[in-house]
Amino acid sequence: MNLIADTAVSGTSYSFDMLFSYAVPESMNSTLNEGCRVIVPFGRGNQKRTAVVMRIREGDSSKLKYIEMQADEKPVISPELIELSFYLHDNTFCTYYDAVRTMLPSGYNIVISGNSARNSVGIESLRMVKFSGEYLDNPEKFSLTPKQKAVADMLEESASMPERELAYLCGVTVSVIKRMTEKNILVSFENEIYREVYSSDTEKRNINDVVLSAEQQKAFQEISANFIKKSPACFLLHGVTGSGKTLIFEKLINEAVSIGKTALLLIPEIALTPQILQRFRSLFGKRIAVLHSGLSAGQRYDEHRRIKNGDADIVIGTRSAVFAPLENIGIIIMDEEGERSYKSDCSPRYNTVDVAKQRCRYHNCTLVLASATPSIESYYRAERGIYKLVELKERYNNAPLPEVHIVDMNIERSNGNRTGFSHVLSAEIQNNLDRGEQTVILLNRRGYHTVMSCIDCGQPVYCPNCSAPMTYHKINDKLMCHYCGYISDMPEVCDKCGSARFRMTGTGTQRVEEELEMFFPSARILRMDADTTFSRLSYEKSFKDFADGKYDIMLGTQMIGKGLDFPNVTLVGVISVDNSLYSGDFRSYERTFSLITQVVGRGGRDGRQSRAYLQTFMPDHYIINLASQQDYISFYNEEIQIRRSTIFPPVCDLCVIGISGTDEKKVISAGNRIISIIGSMLENWNYKTPVKVTGPLKCSRLRINGKFRHRIIIKCKNTIEIREFISNVIKKSAKCRELSDVSVYADMNGDIGI
Repeated sequence: MNLIADTAVSGTSYSFDMLFSYAVPESMNSTLNEGCRVIVPFGRGNQKRTAVVMRIREGDSSKLKYIEMQADEKPVISPELIELSFYLHDNTFCTYYDAVRTMLPSGYNIVISGNSARNSVGIESLRMVKFSGEYLDNPEKFSLTPKQKAVADMLEESASMPERELAYLCGVTVSVIKRMTEKNILVSFENEIYREVYSSDTEKRNINDVVLSAEQQKAFQEISANFIKKSPACFLLHGVTGSGKTLIFEKLINEAVSIGKTALLLIPEIALTPQILQRFRSLFGKRIAVLHSGLSAGQRYDEHRRIKNGDADIVIGTRSAVFAPLENIGIIIMDEEGERSYKSDCSPRYNTVDVAKQRCRYHNCTLVLASATPSIESYYRAERGIYKLVELKERYNNAPLPEVHIVDMNIERSNGNRTGFSHVLSAEIQNNLDRGEQTVILLNRRGYHTVMSCIDCGQPVYCPNCSAPMTYHKINDKLMCHYCGYISDMPEVCDKCGSARFRMTGTGTQRVEEELEMFFPSARILRMDADTTFSRLSYEKSFKDFADGKYDIMLGTQMIGKGLDFPNVTLVGVISVDNSLYSGDFRSYERTFSLITQVVGRGGRDGRQSRAYLQTFMPDHYIINLASQQDYISFYNEEIQIRRSTIFPPVCDLCVIGISGTDEKKVISAGNRIISIIGSMLENWNYKTPVKVTGPLKCSRLRINGKFRHRIIIKCKNTIEIREFISNVIKKSAKCRELSDVSVYADMNGDIGI
């Protein structure tokens, strides 16, 4: 009998994925462990592939190929995370290797060269460009294309710029800049980035200085009592905006680490990291590690290593931090748990709360889901006793909720006001400026205008790769697709009718910023959207500057709508509150209610009476009115009735089977073939729960990045039985000729309206 390693091999497709077995060479018998990465010969050509050892067992290995190399002296993932990867494989329809890969920091891969292999971690640098000395001495000798001229004009304003930012501002691809480097017009260089994630000058606090109100203390005691029980439990902490949930988090995490446990705090957006991190860093110092996609590869690797080595026992991060290699976990907290950013939209398509539950079961620890606007699914489970409901009905220090005013923009338009600001909101902004108080303005669109369209035939200017109108960006006088990133010059004629007359409609953050500058020339305005936050440091610096009073008005998209705490903000304005009501997804009302409730809650944090103005063309819509009253319970009661009558989650589960390809006819043919396979399988399957199949249907955005997208929606109950059924559908479909040129995936409880 010899040792056999069952491995997850890279580069396999889901339709034929399995654990592939290899013989363990005698030289590795004493060094190879489960969780180590190896190099194996794969397929008929014995191509070298990276694999992860998932199991080691004894058996007859005489007919097996041998592992060629061992890449790690020690396992890169723990036994718990190996077990978790099996869960991901079975529940998210991903390959074993994809499940393991998502648990490792980006850049943590193996470089294979000849007969050797080495670990590779992303080199820490930021690529910059500047003019070459030759160009500066004699620019006339260089012939520039129009795109290169735009780059040169932009670069003349500063000595050097990051490649990516320069390309965006000029409306060109990075390849244009690389060609200029090849011609010695530009030279590139690397700026070393300090790998420390946070500054070390945070003012220290003592946990004893964190004072809880009676209501907060009761919530803390109810949750922390579960530490003694040492059994898995899930609490839903539902508190009004400004109720001080973060103070309870601080106490709970301190309680966990004081008894030798570790703690994990998950937040939905990178934008929230600086404020949260500053608070916890002031209490716990360098015991904290940070994990989110805004970190460089080197930073993520360093933080991952600190956690594995036990140098950090508290982890703060976004979705992927749920896989942090913590041992002996005492508590996992998910702040703003209803946010859809906690759901992965690429393989493995996991929901963070489901993964957190698995980790809590393994560690017998406590899970806290917290929000002022919980997901309908979470409150439904709390209502049924599956979760333990803990409520905070008062704002911290009895701070009053903002006075909310709904502004009918139909009246404003009929009175000739074509700007983005109602007269009453403009007046309130001026009042705030006069008093030295700050204002937050939310607009759920970036860019300048939303749509550029033909005056004569009305057709918008569409992206050539996507079924989506392009957005005008004034900063570089270009049109950009917010789905695939395609950039183009302004059109000269309409593709449909040939007219040369265009108009721009809608309002983006750039245009709103211009209006603010025009109405309030002395105001200091901070714009926060995806166009102004290029680097991982942008969030931290901008939010700190606003907190320090360097700006009077912060204008932004959803990233400023939740979780942020600025005591001097006494006015909140929402420019286009209606935008998200009809997004084509059954969760559109839930998202709109949450966004309005949360952004209104940004005001009045220091006890002063604040105001909020919601501008809308539908002032009587019940969602807007309930959100203005911060009445989550009434909203939930309305929404759960709709979900029951239409049979949508949480009364059922939804599995989306997505089909995409460059040829729409083949996508349609593939969808029909899959429906046929599902039908024949259902006829021969004695299933225990009802299954309803709809489709194939076109996605709301039919074409994205050059691929046509259709979907099949299965209403079902997420059981082992139904997951095996869906898995078999995908595997059978892969064998069909009609699906040779399309991609197919399955996503349990994913978005259906995009």
